[in-house]
Amino acid sequence: SFAVDHPDVDFPAAAVVDSESARDIGVDAYLLSDATGFVGHGEAFRDAVVRAKSALPADTALGLAGVATPRNVALLAYAGVDLVDASLARTKGTQGMYLTSDAEHFLEDLDELPCACPACAQSRESFGRADCAEHNENALRAELRRVRERIRSGRLRDYIEGQTRHEQWLTAAFREFDDQWSYLEERTPLMRDAEVTAASAETLDRVEIQRFADRVTSRYRNRFSDQPLVLVPCSATKPYSDSQSHRQFHDAIQWRGHTVSMTSPIGVVPQELETTYPAQHYDAVVTGDWSEDEIAFVAEVLRRYLTRNDYSRVIAHVPEDGYREICERVERDPAIDVSFEYTCVDHPTGDESLGELNAALQGEPAYSKREREHNTVRAIADYLLGDGAGDELFGGDASGSGDGRGADGAADIRTTGRYPKLQVWGDDPDAGREGEPGEQLATMVPQYGTLSFTLAGARRWLASDAPTKRDEIDAFVPHGSVLAPGVVDADDEIRVGDEVVIEGPKAFAVGRAEMSGPEMVDSTRGVASEVRHVDER
Repeated sequence: SFAVDHPDVDFPAAAVVDSESARDIGVDAYLLSDATGFVGHGEAFRDAVVRAKSALPADTALGLAGVATPRNVALLAYAGVDLVDASLARTKGTQGMYLTSDAEHFLEDLDELPCACPACAQSRESFGRADCAEHNENALRAELRRVRERIRSGRLRDYIEGQTRHEQWLTAAFREFDDQWSYLEERTPLMRDAEVTAASAETLDRVEIQRFADRVTSRYRNRFSDQPLVLVPCSATKPYSDSQSHRQFHDAIQWRGHTVSMTSPIGVVPQELETTYPAQHYDAVVTGDWSEDEIAFVAEVLRRYLTRNDYSRVIAHVPEDGYREICERVERDPAIDVSFEYTCVDHPTGDESLGELNAALQGEPAYSKREREHNTVRAIADYLLGDGAGDELFGGDASGSGDGRGADGAADIRTTGRYPKLQVWGDDPDAGREGEPGEQLATMVPQYGTLSFTLAGARRWLASDAPTKRDEIDAFVPHGSVLAPGVVDADDEIRVGDEVVIEGPKAFAVGRAEMSGPEMVDSTRGVASEVRHVDER
Protein backbone atom coordinates (compact mmCIF):
# COMPACT_ATOMS: atom_id res chain seq x y z
CA SER A 1 0.00 0.00 0.00
CA PHE A 2 3.01 2.31 0.40
CA ALA A 3 4.46 1.43 -3.02
CA VAL A 4 5.13 4.24 -5.48
CA ASP A 5 3.66 2.14 -8.29
CA HIS A 6 0.36 0.57 -7.31
CA PRO A 7 -0.17 -2.81 -9.00
CA ASP A 8 -3.42 -3.69 -10.74
CA VAL A 9 -4.89 -6.54 -8.69
CA ASP A 10 -8.15 -8.46 -8.88
CA PHE A 11 -9.01 -8.21 -5.19
CA PRO A 12 -10.07 -5.24 -2.99
CA ALA A 13 -7.06 -3.01 -2.39
CA ALA A 14 -6.28 0.09 -0.34
CA ALA A 15 -3.60 2.76 -0.52
CA VAL A 16 -2.15 5.03 2.14
CA VAL A 17 -2.14 8.69 1.09
CA ASP A 18 -2.13 12.02 2.87
CA SER A 19 -4.94 14.55 2.76
CA GLU A 20 -2.80 17.18 1.02
CA SER A 21 -1.91 15.09 -2.04
CA ALA A 22 -4.67 12.47 -2.24
CA ARG A 23 -5.39 11.35 -5.80
CA ASP A 24 -7.09 8.53 -7.66
CA ILE A 25 -4.74 5.58 -8.17
CA GLY A 26 -7.36 2.96 -8.97
CA VAL A 27 -7.82 1.25 -5.60
CA ASP A 28 -10.96 0.58 -3.57
CA ALA A 29 -10.07 2.44 -0.36
CA TYR A 30 -7.78 5.23 0.77
CA LEU A 31 -6.32 5.61 4.26
CA LEU A 32 -5.19 9.09 5.28
CA SER A 33 -1.77 8.88 6.90
CA ASP A 34 -2.08 12.29 8.59
CA ALA A 35 -5.38 11.59 10.37
CA THR A 36 -3.96 11.91 13.89
CA GLY A 37 -2.75 15.40 13.01
CA PHE A 38 -6.15 16.88 12.17
CA VAL A 39 -8.72 14.84 14.12
CA GLY A 40 -9.37 16.89 17.23
CA HIS A 41 -9.25 20.23 15.41
CA GLY A 42 -12.54 21.34 13.86
CA GLU A 43 -11.40 23.45 10.91
CA ALA A 44 -8.40 21.26 10.07
CA PHE A 45 -10.58 18.13 10.18
CA ARG A 46 -13.14 19.69 7.85
CA ASP A 47 -10.51 20.89 5.37
CA ALA A 48 -8.71 17.53 5.27
CA VAL A 49 -11.85 15.45 4.73
CA VAL A 50 -13.37 17.81 2.14
CA ARG A 51 -10.07 18.00 0.27
CA ALA A 52 -9.64 14.22 0.21
CA LYS A 53 -13.26 13.45 -0.72
CA SER A 54 -13.10 15.98 -3.55
CA ALA A 55 -9.92 14.41 -4.96
CA LEU A 56 -10.93 10.74 -4.67
CA PRO A 57 -13.58 8.78 -6.61
CA ALA A 58 -17.04 8.83 -5.07
CA ASP A 59 -17.36 5.03 -4.97
CA THR A 60 -14.17 4.43 -2.98
CA ALA A 61 -13.94 4.23 0.80
CA LEU A 62 -12.13 6.79 2.94
CA GLY A 63 -10.44 5.45 6.06
CA LEU A 64 -8.94 7.12 9.13
CA ALA A 65 -6.80 4.88 11.34
CA GLY A 66 -5.95 5.43 14.98
CA VAL A 67 -8.51 8.17 15.69
CA ALA A 68 -11.94 6.59 16.32
CA THR A 69 -13.61 6.56 19.73
CA PRO A 70 -17.21 5.88 20.74
CA ARG A 71 -17.66 9.62 21.23
CA ASN A 72 -16.40 10.86 17.84
CA VAL A 73 -17.20 8.05 15.39
CA ALA A 74 -20.68 9.39 14.59
CA LEU A 75 -19.17 12.69 13.45
CA LEU A 76 -16.50 10.86 11.43
CA ALA A 77 -19.27 9.01 9.56
CA TYR A 78 -21.30 12.20 9.07
CA ALA A 79 -18.26 13.94 7.59
CA GLY A 80 -17.78 11.16 5.02
CA VAL A 81 -15.39 8.70 6.67
CA ASP A 82 -16.19 5.08 5.77
CA LEU A 83 -13.52 3.02 7.57
CA VAL A 84 -12.15 3.23 11.12
CA ASP A 85 -10.28 0.89 13.44
CA ALA A 86 -10.28 0.22 17.18
CA SER A 87 -6.58 0.86 17.82
CA LEU A 88 -7.03 4.18 19.65
CA ALA A 89 -9.92 2.84 21.73
CA ARG A 90 -7.86 -0.18 22.81
CA THR A 91 -4.78 1.93 23.51
CA LYS A 92 -6.78 4.25 25.75
CA GLY A 93 -8.08 1.20 27.60
CA THR A 94 -4.56 0.00 28.36
CA GLN A 95 -3.86 3.52 29.65
CA GLY A 96 -6.78 3.27 32.06
CA MET A 97 -9.26 5.43 30.11
CA TYR A 98 -12.82 4.06 30.10
CA LEU A 99 -14.71 5.27 26.99
CA THR A 100 -18.43 5.75 26.45
CA SER A 101 -20.39 7.43 23.67
CA ASP A 102 -20.52 10.70 25.60
CA ALA A 103 -17.40 10.83 27.79
CA GLU A 104 -13.97 9.53 28.79
CA HIS A 105 -13.42 8.44 32.40
CA PHE A 106 -10.32 7.62 34.38
CA LEU A 107 -10.87 4.03 35.37
CA GLU A 108 -9.74 4.79 38.92
CA ASP A 109 -12.55 7.37 39.27
CA LEU A 110 -15.36 4.91 38.54
CA ASP A 111 -17.18 3.41 41.50
CA GLU A 112 -19.20 1.18 39.20
CA LEU A 113 -19.09 0.24 35.53
CA PRO A 114 -21.75 2.11 33.48
CA CYS A 115 -21.93 -0.61 30.82
CA ALA A 116 -23.34 -4.11 30.44
CA CYS A 117 -21.04 -5.45 27.72
CA PRO A 118 -19.32 -8.84 28.29
CA ALA A 119 -16.11 -7.18 29.45
CA CYS A 120 -18.01 -5.26 32.13
CA ALA A 121 -19.94 -8.29 33.40
CA GLN A 122 -17.79 -8.51 36.52
CA SER A 123 -17.19 -6.62 39.71
CA ARG A 124 -15.49 -3.23 39.64
CA GLU A 125 -12.68 -4.57 41.82
CA SER A 126 -11.72 -7.30 39.34
CA PHE A 127 -12.00 -5.03 36.28
CA GLY A 128 -8.50 -4.23 35.00
CA ARG A 129 -6.92 -2.34 32.12
CA ALA A 130 -7.04 -5.33 29.77
CA ASP A 131 -10.78 -5.52 30.46
CA CYS A 132 -10.99 -1.76 29.87
CA ALA A 133 -9.40 -2.17 26.42
CA GLU A 134 -11.94 -4.87 25.57
CA HIS A 135 -14.80 -2.70 26.84
CA ASN A 136 -13.63 0.28 24.76
CA GLU A 137 -13.66 -1.82 21.61
CA ASN A 138 -17.12 -3.15 22.50
CA ALA A 139 -18.35 0.42 23.06
CA LEU A 140 -16.94 1.50 19.69
CA ARG A 141 -18.59 -1.43 17.92
CA ALA A 142 -21.92 -0.67 19.62
CA GLU A 143 -21.70 2.98 18.59
CA LEU A 144 -20.90 1.97 15.01
CA ARG A 145 -24.02 -0.21 14.97
CA ARG A 146 -26.03 2.76 16.20
CA VAL A 147 -24.53 5.00 13.51
CA ARG A 148 -25.20 2.48 10.73
CA GLU A 149 -28.81 2.14 11.83
CA ARG A 150 -29.16 5.93 11.87
CA ILE A 151 -27.77 6.07 8.34
CA ARG A 152 -30.17 3.37 7.14
CA SER A 153 -33.14 5.21 8.65
CA GLY A 154 -32.00 8.63 7.40
CA ARG A 155 -31.66 9.97 10.96
CA LEU A 156 -27.91 10.46 11.39
CA ARG A 157 -28.17 14.26 11.31
CA ASP A 158 -30.70 14.24 14.17
CA TYR A 159 -28.31 12.12 16.23
CA ILE A 160 -25.29 14.28 15.39
CA GLU A 161 -26.99 17.48 16.57
CA GLY A 162 -27.01 16.04 20.08
CA GLN A 163 -23.92 13.84 19.98
CA THR A 164 -21.48 16.59 19.00
CA ARG A 165 -22.29 18.57 22.14
CA HIS A 166 -20.26 16.14 24.25
CA GLU A 167 -16.89 17.61 23.24
CA GLN A 168 -15.86 21.08 22.09
CA TRP A 169 -13.95 20.03 18.98
CA LEU A 170 -16.88 17.91 17.82
CA THR A 171 -19.19 20.93 18.08
CA ALA A 172 -16.68 23.07 16.20
CA ALA A 173 -16.22 20.48 13.43
CA PHE A 174 -19.98 20.00 13.09
CA ARG A 175 -20.47 23.74 12.60
CA GLU A 176 -17.54 23.91 10.18
CA PHE A 177 -19.19 21.28 7.99
CA ASP A 178 -22.49 23.16 8.08
CA ASP A 179 -20.60 26.06 6.49
CA GLN A 180 -19.61 23.78 3.58
CA TRP A 181 -22.90 24.16 1.70
CA SER A 182 -21.78 22.77 -1.66
CA TYR A 183 -20.08 19.73 -0.10
CA LEU A 184 -23.14 18.77 1.96
CA GLU A 185 -25.80 19.77 -0.58
CA GLU A 186 -24.36 17.57 -3.32
CA ARG A 187 -24.48 14.60 -0.94
CA THR A 188 -27.94 15.23 0.55
CA PRO A 189 -30.96 13.50 -1.05
CA LEU A 190 -33.89 15.55 -2.30
CA MET A 191 -36.17 13.66 0.08
CA ARG A 192 -36.01 11.01 2.80
CA ASP A 193 -38.47 8.66 4.46
CA ALA A 194 -37.41 9.98 7.86
CA GLU A 195 -38.96 12.96 9.58
CA VAL A 196 -36.82 16.05 10.18
CA THR A 197 -36.68 16.60 13.94
CA ALA A 198 -36.31 20.30 14.72
CA ALA A 199 -34.89 20.13 18.23
CA SER A 200 -31.89 22.48 18.19
CA ALA A 201 -30.70 25.75 16.70
CA GLU A 202 -28.52 23.79 14.26
CA THR A 203 -31.67 22.48 12.55
CA LEU A 204 -31.89 25.80 10.70
CA ASP A 205 -28.56 24.97 9.02
CA ARG A 206 -29.65 21.59 7.66
CA VAL A 207 -29.36 21.23 3.91
CA GLU A 208 -33.01 20.16 3.62
CA ILE A 209 -34.16 23.35 5.38
CA GLN A 210 -31.85 25.72 3.52
CA ARG A 211 -32.59 24.06 0.18
CA PHE A 212 -36.36 24.43 0.65
CA ALA A 213 -36.04 28.08 1.65
CA ASP A 214 -33.74 28.79 -1.30
CA ARG A 215 -36.00 27.13 -3.87
CA VAL A 216 -39.16 28.77 -2.53
CA THR A 217 -37.52 32.19 -2.84
CA SER A 218 -35.66 31.65 -6.12
CA ARG A 219 -37.73 29.13 -8.13
CA TYR A 220 -41.31 29.26 -6.92
CA ARG A 221 -43.58 31.93 -8.42
CA ASN A 222 -47.06 32.85 -7.23
CA ARG A 223 -49.65 32.37 -9.98
CA PHE A 224 -52.71 33.49 -7.98
CA SER A 225 -52.27 37.04 -9.20
CA ASP A 226 -55.86 38.16 -8.51
CA GLN A 227 -55.89 37.14 -4.85
CA PRO A 228 -54.22 38.70 -1.79
CA LEU A 229 -51.62 36.85 0.23
CA VAL A 230 -52.95 35.34 3.46
CA LEU A 231 -50.26 34.44 5.99
CA VAL A 232 -51.28 31.83 8.56
CA PRO A 233 -49.43 29.92 11.30
CA CYS A 234 -48.37 26.33 10.73
CA SER A 235 -49.98 23.33 12.39
CA ALA A 236 -48.74 20.18 14.10
CA THR A 237 -50.70 18.04 11.62
CA LYS A 238 -49.06 17.61 8.20
CA PRO A 239 -49.93 18.43 5.52
CA TYR A 240 -51.36 21.60 6.97
CA SER A 241 -54.62 21.39 5.03
CA ASP A 242 -55.52 18.22 6.97
CA SER A 243 -55.37 20.02 10.32
CA GLN A 244 -58.42 21.31 12.15
CA SER A 245 -57.01 24.85 12.39
CA HIS A 246 -56.30 25.10 8.66
CA ARG A 247 -59.74 23.76 7.83
CA GLN A 248 -61.12 26.63 9.89
CA PHE A 249 -58.87 29.05 8.02
CA HIS A 250 -60.11 27.59 4.73
CA ASP A 251 -63.75 28.01 5.74
CA ALA A 252 -63.05 31.71 6.30
CA ILE A 253 -60.84 32.23 3.23
CA GLN A 254 -62.94 30.21 0.75
CA TRP A 255 -60.31 30.31 -2.02
CA ARG A 256 -60.34 34.13 -2.01
CA GLY A 257 -56.73 34.39 -0.89
CA HIS A 258 -53.44 32.64 -1.55
CA THR A 259 -52.56 30.83 1.68
CA VAL A 260 -48.92 30.70 2.78
CA SER A 261 -47.98 29.13 6.11
CA MET A 262 -45.23 30.52 8.33
CA THR A 263 -43.20 28.04 10.33
CA SER A 264 -39.93 27.38 12.03
CA PRO A 265 -37.70 25.79 10.88
CA ILE A 266 -38.99 25.73 7.27
CA GLY A 267 -39.65 29.45 6.70
CA VAL A 268 -42.70 30.00 4.49
CA VAL A 269 -44.70 27.28 2.73
CA PRO A 270 -47.01 28.21 -0.18
CA GLN A 271 -50.15 26.06 -0.21
CA GLU A 272 -49.07 24.38 -3.47
CA LEU A 273 -45.90 23.04 -1.80
CA GLU A 274 -47.40 21.87 1.49
CA THR A 275 -46.68 18.21 0.66
CA THR A 276 -43.22 18.80 -0.82
CA TYR A 277 -40.35 17.48 1.30
CA PRO A 278 -39.63 18.60 4.00
CA ALA A 279 -42.80 20.69 4.43
CA GLN A 280 -44.88 17.71 5.60
CA HIS A 281 -41.96 15.75 7.05
CA TYR A 282 -40.81 17.74 10.07
CA ASP A 283 -41.71 18.04 13.71
CA ALA A 284 -40.67 20.96 15.90
CA VAL A 285 -40.38 21.42 19.63
CA VAL A 286 -43.31 23.69 20.51
CA THR A 287 -42.87 25.98 23.51
CA GLY A 288 -44.66 29.10 22.27
CA ASP A 289 -41.40 31.05 22.42
CA TRP A 290 -39.39 31.88 19.30
CA SER A 291 -35.63 32.32 19.50
CA GLU A 292 -34.00 35.28 17.76
CA ASP A 293 -32.39 32.84 15.30
CA GLU A 294 -35.81 31.47 14.34
CA ILE A 295 -37.36 34.92 13.99
CA ALA A 296 -34.46 36.20 11.89
CA PHE A 297 -34.48 33.14 9.62
CA VAL A 298 -38.24 33.12 8.92
CA ALA A 299 -38.28 36.91 8.51
CA GLU A 300 -35.50 36.74 5.93
CA VAL A 301 -37.27 33.97 3.99
CA LEU A 302 -40.55 35.93 4.03
CA ARG A 303 -38.75 39.09 2.93
CA ARG A 304 -37.13 37.29 -0.01
CA TYR A 305 -40.45 35.67 -0.88
CA LEU A 306 -42.26 39.04 -1.02
CA THR A 307 -39.42 40.62 -2.98
CA ARG A 308 -39.91 37.98 -5.69
CA ASN A 309 -43.73 37.74 -5.63
CA ASP A 310 -46.12 40.67 -6.03
CA TYR A 311 -49.39 40.88 -4.10
CA SER A 312 -51.95 43.66 -3.96
CA ARG A 313 -52.50 43.00 -0.26
CA VAL A 314 -50.97 41.00 2.57
CA ILE A 315 -53.36 39.75 5.24
CA ALA A 316 -51.44 38.43 8.24
CA HIS A 317 -53.72 36.13 10.23
CA VAL A 318 -51.08 35.27 12.83
CA PRO A 319 -50.86 35.38 16.64
CA GLU A 320 -48.65 37.73 18.61
CA ASP A 321 -45.92 35.32 19.69
CA GLY A 322 -43.12 35.28 17.13
CA TYR A 323 -45.32 35.41 14.05
CA ARG A 324 -46.42 39.02 14.52
CA GLU A 325 -42.86 40.17 15.20
CA ILE A 326 -41.71 38.48 11.98
CA CYS A 327 -44.41 40.20 9.94
CA GLU A 328 -43.72 43.61 11.46
CA ARG A 329 -40.00 43.22 10.89
CA VAL A 330 -40.57 42.41 7.20
CA GLU A 331 -43.16 45.16 6.79
CA ARG A 332 -40.62 47.74 7.99
CA ASP A 333 -38.13 46.69 5.30
CA PRO A 334 -37.80 49.48 2.68
CA ALA A 335 -37.76 46.89 -0.12
CA ILE A 336 -41.30 45.73 0.77
CA ASP A 337 -43.86 48.11 -0.74
CA VAL A 338 -47.07 46.43 0.43
CA SER A 339 -48.65 47.02 3.82
CA PHE A 340 -49.80 44.25 6.15
CA GLU A 341 -53.33 43.91 7.49
CA TYR A 342 -53.65 42.04 10.79
CA THR A 343 -56.84 40.07 11.44
CA CYS A 344 -55.98 37.89 14.44
CA VAL A 345 -57.65 38.79 17.72
CA ASP A 346 -56.18 36.77 20.59
CA HIS A 347 -56.21 33.31 18.91
CA PRO A 348 -56.20 32.59 15.14
CA THR A 349 -59.08 30.08 15.33
CA GLY A 350 -61.27 32.15 17.63
CA ASP A 351 -64.65 33.19 16.28
CA GLU A 352 -63.75 36.88 16.33
CA SER A 353 -60.45 36.26 14.52
CA LEU A 354 -62.05 34.11 11.83
CA GLY A 355 -64.77 36.72 11.40
CA GLU A 356 -62.14 39.41 10.88
CA LEU A 357 -60.37 37.23 8.31
CA ASN A 358 -63.60 36.61 6.42
CA ALA A 359 -64.45 40.31 6.46
CA ALA A 360 -61.00 41.29 5.17
CA LEU A 361 -61.56 39.10 2.10
CA GLN A 362 -65.01 40.42 1.22
CA GLY A 363 -65.17 41.32 -2.47
CA GLU A 364 -62.07 39.33 -3.43
CA PRO A 365 -62.59 36.88 -6.32
CA ALA A 366 -62.30 33.16 -5.63
CA TYR A 367 -60.16 30.93 -7.80
CA SER A 368 -61.39 27.66 -9.27
CA LYS A 369 -60.52 24.06 -8.47
CA ARG A 370 -58.95 23.78 -11.93
CA GLU A 371 -56.77 26.80 -11.28
CA ARG A 372 -55.47 25.59 -7.92
CA GLU A 373 -54.75 22.07 -9.25
CA HIS A 374 -52.90 23.37 -12.31
CA ASN A 375 -50.97 25.90 -10.25
CA THR A 376 -50.00 23.15 -7.82
CA VAL A 377 -48.33 20.94 -10.43
CA ARG A 378 -46.68 23.99 -12.01
CA ALA A 379 -45.32 25.10 -8.64
CA ILE A 380 -43.94 21.63 -7.95
CA ALA A 381 -42.26 21.64 -11.37
CA ASP A 382 -40.68 25.02 -10.56
CA TYR A 383 -39.42 23.69 -7.24
CA LEU A 384 -38.02 20.44 -8.65
CA LEU A 385 -36.64 21.54 -12.00
CA GLY A 386 -35.96 25.27 -11.88
CA ASP A 387 -37.37 28.76 -12.26
CA GLY A 388 -40.03 28.87 -14.98
CA ALA A 389 -40.19 25.10 -15.48
CA GLY A 390 -43.87 24.92 -14.54
CA ASP A 391 -44.94 27.24 -17.34
CA GLU A 392 -42.55 25.66 -19.84
CA LEU A 393 -43.91 22.17 -19.21
CA PHE A 394 -47.53 22.74 -18.29
CA GLY A 395 -48.53 26.10 -19.77
CA GLY A 396 -48.88 29.43 -18.05
CA ASP A 397 -52.61 30.15 -17.76
CA ALA A 398 -54.86 28.12 -15.49
CA SER A 399 -57.63 30.68 -15.13
CA GLY A 400 -59.88 29.00 -17.66
CA SER A 401 -59.99 32.04 -19.96
CA GLY A 402 -58.68 32.38 -23.48
CA ASP A 403 -57.42 29.43 -25.50
CA GLY A 404 -55.92 27.55 -22.56
CA ARG A 405 -52.36 28.49 -23.40
CA GLY A 406 -49.81 30.50 -21.52
CA ALA A 407 -48.37 33.83 -22.53
CA ASP A 408 -45.60 32.05 -24.42
CA GLY A 409 -48.01 29.79 -26.27
CA ALA A 410 -47.16 26.68 -24.25
CA ALA A 411 -49.79 23.97 -24.35
CA ASP A 412 -52.16 23.72 -21.40
CA ILE A 413 -52.87 20.62 -19.36
CA ARG A 414 -55.69 18.68 -17.80
CA THR A 415 -55.67 17.24 -14.30
CA THR A 416 -57.62 14.30 -12.93
CA GLY A 417 -57.71 12.55 -9.59
CA ARG A 418 -58.22 13.94 -6.14
CA TYR A 419 -55.61 16.15 -4.49
CA PRO A 420 -52.92 15.25 -3.56
CA LYS A 421 -53.01 12.30 -6.00
CA LEU A 422 -53.25 14.40 -9.14
CA GLN A 423 -52.57 13.08 -12.63
CA VAL A 424 -51.39 15.48 -15.33
CA TRP A 425 -52.45 15.03 -18.95
CA GLY A 426 -51.65 16.80 -22.21
CA ASP A 427 -54.25 19.03 -23.84
CA ASP A 428 -54.82 16.81 -26.90
CA PRO A 429 -57.66 14.35 -26.14
CA ASP A 430 -56.80 12.31 -29.26
CA ALA A 431 -53.23 11.62 -28.11
CA GLY A 432 -54.08 9.21 -25.31
CA ARG A 433 -55.61 5.77 -25.19
CA GLU A 434 -59.33 5.22 -25.52
CA GLY A 435 -61.21 6.42 -22.46
CA GLU A 436 -58.39 8.68 -21.27
CA PRO A 437 -58.51 12.51 -21.36
CA GLY A 438 -55.24 12.74 -23.29
CA GLU A 439 -51.64 11.64 -23.07
CA GLN A 440 -50.51 11.32 -19.46
CA LEU A 441 -47.49 13.44 -18.63
CA ALA A 442 -46.94 13.02 -14.90
CA THR A 443 -48.40 11.96 -11.58
CA MET A 444 -48.11 13.84 -8.32
CA VAL A 445 -46.48 11.72 -5.61
CA PRO A 446 -48.30 12.68 -2.39
CA GLN A 447 -45.73 11.10 -0.06
CA TYR A 448 -43.05 13.61 -1.06
CA GLY A 449 -44.95 16.26 -3.03
CA THR A 450 -42.97 15.57 -6.20
CA LEU A 451 -43.82 14.69 -9.81
CA SER A 452 -43.31 11.31 -11.43
CA PHE A 453 -43.00 11.67 -15.22
CA THR A 454 -44.16 9.33 -17.94
CA LEU A 455 -42.21 8.89 -21.18
CA ALA A 456 -44.47 11.47 -22.84
CA GLY A 457 -43.81 13.87 -19.98
CA ALA A 458 -40.07 13.23 -20.23
CA ARG A 459 -40.11 13.98 -23.96
CA ARG A 460 -42.02 17.20 -23.37
CA TRP A 461 -39.53 18.10 -20.63
CA LEU A 462 -36.56 17.43 -22.93
CA ALA A 463 -38.10 19.46 -25.77
CA SER A 464 -38.91 22.44 -23.53
CA ASP A 465 -36.67 25.22 -22.29
CA ALA A 466 -37.03 23.97 -18.70
CA PRO A 467 -33.76 22.97 -17.03
CA THR A 468 -33.25 19.28 -17.83
CA LYS A 469 -31.66 16.69 -15.57
CA ARG A 470 -30.24 14.24 -18.05
CA ASP A 471 -28.42 10.95 -17.60
CA GLU A 472 -26.62 9.91 -20.80
CA ILE A 473 -25.99 6.16 -21.03
CA ASP A 474 -24.10 3.78 -23.28
CA ALA A 475 -25.60 1.63 -26.05
CA PHE A 476 -27.89 -0.67 -24.04
CA VAL A 477 -31.54 -0.90 -22.96
CA PRO A 478 -31.85 -0.56 -19.17
CA HIS A 479 -34.37 -2.67 -17.31
CA GLY A 480 -35.13 -1.73 -13.71
CA SER A 481 -32.02 0.36 -13.15
CA VAL A 482 -28.95 1.93 -14.70
CA LEU A 483 -25.63 0.99 -13.11
CA ALA A 484 -22.89 3.59 -12.81
CA PRO A 485 -20.51 1.90 -15.31
CA GLY A 486 -23.16 2.41 -17.99
CA VAL A 487 -23.33 6.19 -17.49
CA VAL A 488 -21.49 8.25 -20.10
CA ASP A 489 -22.37 11.69 -18.70
CA ALA A 490 -24.81 13.29 -16.28
CA ASP A 491 -25.82 16.82 -15.33
CA ASP A 492 -23.99 18.19 -12.30
CA GLU A 493 -27.27 19.44 -10.79
CA ILE A 494 -28.74 15.94 -10.37
CA ARG A 495 -29.31 14.97 -6.74
CA VAL A 496 -30.47 11.69 -5.21
CA GLY A 497 -34.25 11.56 -5.61
CA ASP A 498 -34.40 13.82 -8.68
CA GLU A 499 -36.44 12.92 -11.74
CA VAL A 500 -34.00 12.18 -14.58
CA VAL A 501 -34.30 11.69 -18.32
CA ILE A 502 -32.17 8.69 -19.32
CA GLU A 503 -31.04 8.70 -22.92
CA GLY A 504 -28.69 6.58 -25.00
CA PRO A 505 -28.23 5.25 -28.55
CA LYS A 506 -30.59 2.32 -27.89
CA ALA A 507 -33.03 3.63 -25.28
CA PHE A 508 -35.03 6.57 -24.00
CA ALA A 509 -36.19 6.29 -20.40
CA VAL A 510 -37.27 8.22 -17.34
CA GLY A 511 -36.63 7.41 -13.70
CA ARG A 512 -35.31 8.63 -10.39
CA ALA A 513 -31.67 9.30 -9.48
CA GLU A 514 -29.95 7.10 -6.90
CA MET A 515 -26.69 9.09 -7.12
CA SER A 516 -25.81 12.73 -7.65
CA GLY A 517 -24.74 13.69 -11.17
CA PRO A 518 -21.01 13.93 -10.34
CA GLU A 519 -21.17 10.59 -8.51
CA MET A 520 -22.80 8.90 -11.52
CA VAL A 521 -19.93 10.01 -13.75
CA ASP A 522 -17.12 9.20 -11.31
CA SER A 523 -18.35 5.84 -10.03
CA THR A 524 -17.55 2.42 -11.44
CA ARG A 525 -20.07 0.51 -9.32
CA GLY A 526 -23.51 0.97 -7.81
CA VAL A 527 -26.99 1.93 -9.04
CA ALA A 528 -26.98 5.35 -10.71
CA SER A 529 -30.73 5.60 -11.30
CA GLU A 530 -33.88 3.55 -11.10
CA VAL A 531 -35.82 3.21 -14.36
CA ARG A 532 -39.60 3.69 -14.35
CA HIS A 533 -40.42 3.63 -18.08
CA VAL A 534 -38.22 2.82 -21.08
CA ASP A 535 -38.61 2.85 -24.86
CA GLU A 536 -36.23 0.86 -27.01
CA ARG A 537 -34.90 2.72 -30.03
